[in-house]
Amino acid sequence: MLISDFNYDLPDELIAQEPSPTRDGSRMLVVSRRASSIIDGQFVDLPEFLRPDDLLVLNNTKVFPARLFGRTETSANIEIFLVKEIEKNVWEVLARPAKRLKTGKLIIFSDELTAIAIDRTEDGKVIVRLEADGDLDEIIDELGKTPLPPYIKRTGADIDADRERYQTVYAKRRGAIAAPTAGLHFRADTLDKIREKGVAVAEVTLHVGYGTFEPVRVDDLADHAVLPEHYEIGPDATELLNRAKRDGRRIVAIGTTTTRALESNFAEFGRFVAGANVAGLTITPGYAFGAVDALLTNFHLPKSSLLVLTSVFGGHELIMNAYRHAVSEGYRFYSYGDCMLIE
Repeated sequence: MLISDFNYDLPDELIAQEPSPTRDGSRMLVVSRRASSIIDGQFVDLPEFLRPDDLLVLNNTKVFPARLFGRTETSANIEIFLVKEIEKNVWEVLARPAKRLKTGKLIIFSDELTAIAIDRTEDGKVIVRLEADGDLDEIIDELGKTPLPPYIKRTGADIDADRERYQTVYAKRRGAIAAPTAGLHFRADTLDKIREKGVAVAEVTLHVGYGTFEPVRVDDLADHAVLPEHYEIGPDATELLNRAKRDGRRIVAIGTTTTRALESNFAEFGRFVAGANVAGLTITPGYAFGAVDALLTNFHLPKSSLLVLTSVFGGHELIMNAYRHAVSEGYRFYSYGDCMLIE
């Protein structure tokens, strides 16, 4: 299939610029693959759609403030977005404006943090070495701004509330440059209600990287590959996952990043295996899901790898119809928007 087969029209006013007043205040479109049906609902009703013997799987990665604002020695303003740590204190970054960052250029963020441009990549990113007077992570956490997606357009870098709202309530392990947004709808008491119903909950970690939202740059999806991302599944989660699979119980993934971690692990080993690994799997039409039975996900950008994954899971025609329905009904889209449960 072609990437153009995964396009839809979205009015700008449906792109959510702010989170809903409460985390669980979003709408939820429920898509049944078996019945080929679409039902309008609310996220607070999620427990009603879960079965007592389900296994719910969360991605517990934690977003760090990956946007840094500094200046050159000639006082020119520079913004960098930390994309990937290549080695200790050496990062691949997106820079704006990138043309100012010639090799050897110094960037000053504060008295405690500077960076030197040391190289460039073929696709236009810059390699910098960060130099900190103190603990680097602590300094970045103090100086950095929330890495909101570019379609959230506001005056200023971010608002204070984003530090809390662009983070799941169950975030534990620092390392993501974007939130696993399907999890943003959960409150702590949401998980309490789910557990009270008898649903088991497991956690995995996939640090969301640039590959998750990198644009698809090919026409034919057979030529497309999503950049690898690191993930880890612990022994307890592995035991729960293998037991659910053995017993024929549903594995419900919260988000496409959780899905990619689980499917990568299961596809590689034929079962769930504990440990740290690399998710190199690219899900395109023709892929047969082996790990995940139901998926909660936000609405994704047209012609994106995440929309492709969602459509392969739910069925291309059904999911594209669901997207058109969501547009016609005024659902809120993308990171701070509403969600979809595909079962």
